[in-house]
Amino acid sequence: MLLVLCGAIFLEGVDVSMFGVALPSIRADLSMSTAELQWVISAYVLGYGGFMLLGGRAADLLGRRRMFLLWLAVFIAFSGLGGLASEGWVLIAARFVTGVAAGFMAPAGLSIITTTIAEGRKRNQALLVYAGSGAAGFSLGLVVGGVLAEFSWRWVFFAPVILATLILLAGIRLIPVQARPVARSMRDFDLIGAFSVTGAMLLLVYGVVRAPDVPLGATVAVLAGSAALLALFVAVERRVPAPLVRLGILRSGPLIRANLGAVLFAGAFVGFQFVLVLYLQELRGWSALATGLAMLALAGDAVLAPTLTPWLVNRFGNVRVIFAGLLAAGVSYASFLWIGADTAYAAMLPAMILLGVAFALVYGPLTIAGTDGIAEDEQGLAGALLYTSWQLGSALGLAVVTAVQVTTLAGDPSEVGLLDSYRAALTVPVLAIAAAAVITAFGLRTRAEARTAESLPVAA
Repeated sequence: MLLVLCGAIFLEGVDVSMFGVALPSIRADLSMSTAELQWVISAYVLGYGGFMLLGGRAADLLGRRRMFLLWLAVFIAFSGLGGLASEGWVLIAARFVTGVAAGFMAPAGLSIITTTIAEGRKRNQALLVYAGSGAAGFSLGLVVGGVLAEFSWRWVFFAPVILATLILLAGIRLIPVQARPVARSMRDFDLIGAFSVTGAMLLLVYGVVRAPDVPLGATVAVLAGSAALLALFVAVERRVPAPLVRLGILRSGPLIRANLGAVLFAGAFVGFQFVLVLYLQELRGWSALATGLAMLALAGDAVLAPTLTPWLVNRFGNVRVIFAGLLAAGVSYASFLWIGADTAYAAMLPAMILLGVAFALVYGPLTIAGTDGIAEDEQGLAGALLYTSWQLGSALGLAVVTAVQVTTLAGDPSEVGLLDSYRAALTVPVLAIAAAAVITAFGLRTRAEARTAESLPVAA
């Protein structure tokens, strides 16, 4: 069962990262403008981030295995459609539905693990292997995408179809059938809450993704619409008998810290990756394949996450491991602030390896922290909250880094102008990691206070 679910999260990681290096080939073949090309990535983000909460709750209410297998089939169908597309709009639509499918699959897969394996050391080890599989897929996807794009960008769509079909067949056989959810009437489904929060998430992700390309007033209007729908959602959740999101779940300090940490860590990582790719390809003139191979240095997390990280978590606890990983990431990002126009790859390599270590220390333990102590019937919701945080963080980090880079460049495409703009943009990941470390430090203090309270003598 774990192998099947790890295969699915590996597939999602590969699917996300392959497209970055295949975009030039897609634009040349389908004659897409730069604005249209952006939507090949943005449409997936919109579908994924916008439908994640609804997907998590659907897993809890309609059955985790059923939702996982159903939406994996949808993922296969629309990935294949994207590979056959001859028009840009068909490709973008296919990517949107593929993102929706991932938004339903991811929380269902995570909650299958957390409801099948009892909370404790064994579940933590399974979650760390699961998280490491997703990270490995993301890292290896950079290289795989470059290789496949050398033949045809369409294989960037067809390769996931082949892998997903194998996972689907194995999942039907190996994922255990769980107890059928209690039959519910339509009154038990919070449709207003579902539509309002999904609309709010769609508008929020849309506003963040489009912020660098539209006037400020348009962004403010979209974000105001998102805030209004979110306010409606909160009002609805306070009144309906069967809410989509029980607001009391947000009183969990560890859950809130895990989700804020995920937003900041994901934003920093995706923003850094974006700037590094631009630096290597625009300034240094590297090919897409060479860039992907250079980024393979980040893949150390694929080895460390299932091996070293479980031992560290068992020895020192989640919070300390996450905090150490954030410090490592901060050092790695800060070292790139002084990067030059001819910096040797050997000089960058130690910081990139350190970042791979940091990813191994943060990603898996955050997954544990975001689902620990949550009731079984809300594990899908907790997983959806965490994955939503990762996706929103990615979109936000990319948007902020792009805005800083474009503003600093100010129409100066010279080597000096490009280098200055990259350095300015790299301050965003450094600041985001610093904020994540501060938030995580509150968890360290809470744990210390709890241990102190336990050691005090009890009055007679």
